[in-house]
Amino acid sequence: MNLRRDVFQAIADPTRRAILLLVASQAMTAGSIAANFDTARPTVSKHLQILTECELLKQEQNGREIYYHINAKKMQEVADFIEPFRNMWDARFNKLEEIMKNKKNS
Repeated sequence: MNLRRDVFQAIADPTRRAILLLVASQAMTAGSIAANFDTARPTVSKHLQILTECELLKQEQNGREIYYHINAKKMQEVADFIEPFRNMWDARFNKLEEIMKNKKNS
């Protein structure tokens, strides 16, 4: 059975979020990524597979090694989806702050 993975299901897992943070600054091999976790390498490989299926990570072969790196375009799609919610909450917090200042000055 071929499961269609959802980006938000993928980033819901803390290990996968940690992997994204690791490879955000530089491409890394599966082995170097796995070295940062106290889990079995096949477990990390499964996380990499899910992130790759969701297109959050891209694979690049360099000789015998496969390097994983962030797919900035897909990460931007996630950020674009979240942005309206962030703006809404920023506006609410700003309004609350204004109310608190007015209450304090009264």
